[in-house]
Amino acid sequence: MHLVLPQVENFLYKLDLAQREMGKVPNEFVPVKYANEASLTESNAMMNFMIGGLYLALMLRIYRRMHGKGKGSGGAKGAGKDSGAGGFGGKSGGGGFGDMFGMGKSNVQIYGVDKKIKTRFKHVAGMENAKTEVMEFVDFLKDPKKYQKLGASIPRGALLVGPPGTGKTLLAKAVAGEAGVPFLSIAGSDFTEMFVGVGASRVRDLFKKAREKAPAIIFIDEIDAVAKKRHGKFGGNDERDNTLNQLLVEMDGFSTEESVIVLAATNRVDILDAAVLRPGRFDRQIEITSPTIKDRTEIFKVHLKKIKLNEEKTREEYARKMASLTPGFSGAEISNVCNEAAIIAARDNLEAVGIKEFEKAIERVIGGLEKKTIMTTEERKTIAYHEAGHAVAGWFLEFSNPLLKITIIPRSKGSLGFAQYLPDEISLYSKDQIIDMICTALAGRVAEELMFNGRVTTGAQDDIKKVT
Repeated sequence: MHLVLPQVENFLYKLDLAQREMGKVPNEFVPVKYANEASLTESNAMMNFMIGGLYLALMLRIYRRMHGKGKGSGGAKGAGKDSGAGGFGGKSGGGGFGDMFGMGKSNVQIYGVDKKIKTRFKHVAGMENAKTEVMEFVDFLKDPKKYQKLGASIPRGALLVGPPGTGKTLLAKAVAGEAGVPFLSIAGSDFTEMFVGVGASRVRDLFKKAREKAPAIIFIDEIDAVAKKRHGKFGGNDERDNTLNQLLVEMDGFSTEESVIVLAATNRVDILDAAVLRPGRFDRQIEITSPTIKDRTEIFKVHLKKIKLNEEKTREEYARKMASLTPGFSGAEISNVCNEAAIIAARDNLEAVGIKEFEKAIERVIGGLEKKTIMTTEERKTIAYHEAGHAVAGWFLEFSNPLLKITIIPRSKGSLGFAQYLPDEISLYSKDQIIDMICTALAGRVAEELMFNGRVTTGAQDDIKKVT
């Protein structure tokens, strides 16, 4: 706050009088200091000079980044040529203002240079058909001239398609490990950004790094995040479409002589854009399905190596037994079963893991933890008859799946009880088989209706959903 005083002496007299009236002695008076206008001007000038210096330093930093003279601008330090990774008119990684904040740089993890890849095909249990298909990529990266002298060109990209947890990422890493080449791994969501142009710049930066390290493998996990079907003029996403267009251009832009192969994984191939799947891009689809009983045996052997097993059975016998009890389980679920069995054994203070612990682990993976729920006698009776209905129908019907176990213990995933079957792993079902499966699923509801005089509950909603 500033005051304009016409007479300084009059102000000092009144200030002195007011302080004496308040009972203050002279040594308690408010001190008054004098400063001339010149000193204030010098202080303001110094502040303006500091602000101007900071502004010039910021502008110099922006200028150096736009012209590729700073560290990390445009890939390698001191790169003198623009190799296609330029952004908004400059030679840096891309993005507005020469990528001032480094947003145009791809968050790629590079293995095989500083981080060695130890994964090999022997570490990937099962998936024999998929390994046979990707072996062509390994041979090409090891000896590309063998193909080129015959006029053959290896497919530029392969799409690994399969349910979650079936080992798509593991297989891609094994390809890089077998070939002994750099492996550039990135997720499809890393390309998406709210600022237009950043995603496309990250794609350019990714392919630039791959060319510098060729022969190399680019692996894009969950590519459906960036390669969804493009829509029309309305309802589209400009940034995602620009990123996808840049990805397509980059895959068309390098030749097979550069020895750069693109692998991608997704479990939603139905929503991918048609341009991604055409020949010359991701022109091979390698389907990775849920493991068969033979594959599950091999997977269990891998995961059981680190588990201290009870000596009642050998590791081979444990693997075969558990493979038969886990139809439809993926590799990730099998790993979870082994880990849960070890946790259960440790919680019970056991010295080793046995079949009983593995069976508890399977129940936990299927239904969740046992839940302590207060239930009335009537509720328990209803659940018991419901589950017994499944068991009776499954016993007498010719084509129903064999019943392994029924339980009325509530589980954390919401089930008040469940029946565990061992379905046949077949691809084709006859009409009689399907009718028997429907009868078995609805037998719980029918049992309630018969035993409780037509009264039914909501306990069959999951059965009805499966039948539908």
